[in-house]
Amino acid sequence: MAAKTKNEEETSRDVPRFKSELEDIDFALYKFLDETLDIRAGTNKGFKKVPVIWSGAERSHNIKSEGIERDLTGQVILPVISVERKAVKKSHKSRVIPYAAVDPVGDLKGGYLTINKVIQQDKTRAFANADAYRRGGQLHYPLNRFKKNKKIVYETISIPIPIYVEIDYAITLRTEYQEQMNDIMTPFIRVSNAHRRVMIEHNSNQYEAFIQEAYAMSNNISSYTTNERKYETTINMNVIGYLIGDGKNQKQPRVVRRENPVQIRFASERIIVQDEDGEFRF
Repeated sequence: MAAKTKNEEETSRDVPRFKSELEDIDFALYKFLDETLDIRAGTNKGFKKVPVIWSGAERSHNIKSEGIERDLTGQVILPVISVERKAVKKSHKSRVIPYAAVDPVGDLKGGYLTINKVIQQDKTRAFANADAYRRGGQLHYPLNRFKKNKKIVYETISIPIPIYVEIDYAITLRTEYQEQMNDIMTPFIRVSNAHRRVMIEHNSNQYEAFIQEAYAMSNNISSYTTNERKYETTINMNVIGYLIGDGKNQKQPRVVRRENPVQIRFASERIIVQDEDGEFRF
């Protein structure tokens, strides 16, 4: 499918920036690790970028990914960073709109929360021109400066109520050498400065991510066997995100546009009667 141009997005009935799903939160975290942190480590081929693997992706997709190097047996060449979504929690204690009986608008479109109201200048101008032509016999006829145009068309935009969720992610760092692990861990410790919160974003959405304090480390260097030497560190991140709409299961429009009525007309009725001479009269 071809990407939409900027003009097509502006004139579309949908508004992409008011879309937030679980996939958007996943993308935001992945982009934070892959693009914002952009972690690199020393290897036998130089100081190279560490690939980020999404554990929930299909194996065929991971195998075809150009950023993931594999040996002759198909094993991933370390170091790598893998990300896995662990749990989703809907909590009433975190960043939610106060509870209230908010019902959707009772029509086919629905819609809950009105977030924007703008003047439709072209339609408002059309009503003003029609009144000017009716009074002065020409378009753009100057009206009395003390009389304001009351026929103003407003467009309101409504969206579903954002539902906040807490999502736990497990980020696993895998390396062959202790020096590589030091290179990868340092950006995670330093990125949040003196606190634990970082901001992640995707498609005009921003989410708060909290890096947990504990870094679980494990290795197999103490067992002198034929197994591959490996260092692992698991970092847990908690993301507070929000969901707007039901995604592909949304039955009504996610973004609802409405315009207010500015003039109401009633069609006049005519009665046709027949007199004694057989003529019809109105």
